Amino acid sequence: MSDSAEALLKQAAGTTVSPETVGSVNVPDLSDQIEKGLGVSTEDVTASQVLLVTMLIDDSSSIRHHNNTDAVRSGYNTVIDALQASKQRDAVLAHTRYLNGGVFYDFRPIDEALRMDQTNYKPSGRTPLYEESVNLLGTVAAQIEKFANAGVMARSITLIVTDGDDNESVNSVGDVKNWVDDLLAKEMSIVVGMGIDDGRTDYRTVFGDMGIADDRILTPGNTESEIRDAFGVFSRSAVQASQGTAQFDGDVGGFGV
Repeated sequence: MSDSAEALLKQAAGTTVSPETVGSVNVPDLSDQIEKGLGVSTEDVTASQVLLVTMLIDDSSSIRHHNNTDAVRSGYNTVIDALQASKQRDAVLAHTRYLNGGVFYDFRPIDEALRMDQTNYKPSGRTPLYEESVNLLGTVAAQIEKFANAGVMARSITLIVTDGDDNESVNSVGDVKNWVDDLLAKEMSIVVGMGIDDGRTDYRTVFGDMGIADDRILTPGNTESEIRDAFGVFSRSAVQASQGTAQFDGDVGGFGV
């Protein structure tokens, strides 16, 4: 079976996600985005089961305007640090996208994941939340298929971070919900939403409409400590998932704060 993004996406239609979900998006365009996120060769992974940790990080101009650049950067790095210190780190792969900046890095062993600094995280742009969520979740589905072809079981935990509602997307909120619903239905994935307070957005509605369960929605206030704490909640859950102790099929606990 080919490991090209388009072939993996077509294979995922009917296994990891439904044919209707794949059929609702522009397959060539999505395949191009997925190709940028596929990285590590399955031949380089010796574990029989892996955890895919993916993050979509808001890099819109409002992050900078609200003076949250350092908080997001620091919070993200705590997730990487925690996973790199995990006893199961050899079975953890990471991939991160920015809302505006494209792929930060493709799927790779967690020890090779990049940390954010002042040179690679410079918030500027709008909020194509739905479009980039589809791109990220499509990449997760394709990567799961890639490992399935090699006889390796892959689970996933995904974090979607924003400080505002969508204001620039080709895809709709319904498109995102299709991907979330299908991934969750397999009981091998966790999808978490984090909405940083902007004074007007109801993130429980935003993420709920995207298919994310209420107990997997984080709503930190607009302060550095609250943002860091929210990343910490996700970090602990990701580590639990790497150790096989997180729940993939029900109430996770700890997210509804």
